[in-house]
Amino acid sequence: MDDREASYGPRMTQTQKALVTGATGTVGRQVVAELLARGHAVRALTRDAARAVLPAGVEVAEGDLTRPDSLASALEGVTGLHLITFGGAAFTPLETGPRILELARSAGVRRITVLHGGGPTPLEDSVRAADGVDWTVLMPVEFMANALEWADGIIASGEVREPFVARLSAMVHEGDIGAVAAVALTEEGHGHQEYVITGPEVLTVGDKVATIAAELGRDIALVELTEEQALAQWRAEYLPEDVIGFLLQAYGNTPEVGRTVSGTVEKVTGRPARTFAQWAAEHADSFKERRS
Repeated sequence: MDDREASYGPRMTQTQKALVTGATGTVGRQVVAELLARGHAVRALTRDAARAVLPAGVEVAEGDLTRPDSLASALEGVTGLHLITFGGAAFTPLETGPRILELARSAGVRRITVLHGGGPTPLEDSVRAADGVDWTVLMPVEFMANALEWADGIIASGEVREPFVARLSAMVHEGDIGAVAAVALTEEGHGHQEYVITGPEVLTVGDKVATIAAELGRDIALVELTEEQALAQWRAEYLPEDVIGFLLQAYGNTPEVGRTVSGTVEKVTGRPARTFAQWAAEHADSFKERRS
């Protein structure tokens, strides 16, 4: 990021249309919701329109990022494009960036946001190299939604089992990622920017568990696993070894960027980032016993 982050051009109020890829994912759904809330038209790209469950008013278009020419009709009439960096059923890194960008420019797309994939990816590289469009790279830290992984343990035994419980995280509400994306897709002043997106506070695992417990009005035990116990648990859950390696690095040696509040949400959207307590209140039912 540079000094332009704190100074943006005039807001654009007219209705615009954006194409959102990954629209049924954790972040994509929030991009859709924020665009709709701001009064903009939304077209959602999906590989199977019949199975897509999206809000009323969203136009659904079939297409596949691994087959970029399938996007041609979906790009007609849109001014903003939100991209993810992985595609297909196996979520493999997309190599189709150059063609996607060529089609986007030909269709008149003016702004592109791309959700950072945790490291360099061919599609993000293509976006950064694109001429004639204002691109914004969204770089969120840990999602608050990751806490949903604790739901089964909380319901079944009233406990959370995690390694590295003292680790620090400036975790972000997924809705705030969507809000930053929606602004960058529809307003001036966000071109050629990297936005590190965090929440408003730095929390330990214990802080998060205590927040959920307070919301539920019940005790939740925090059981700290050794690294060996964590490895055994993750392998029992059939996590790929590359994912396990990533978790060990992210949890055992969290980089400074992941534990430092950036202030991006308020700078870009004009309102404070949402807290983990707000997130816990919104998702309290997920941590309660399900009744048939």
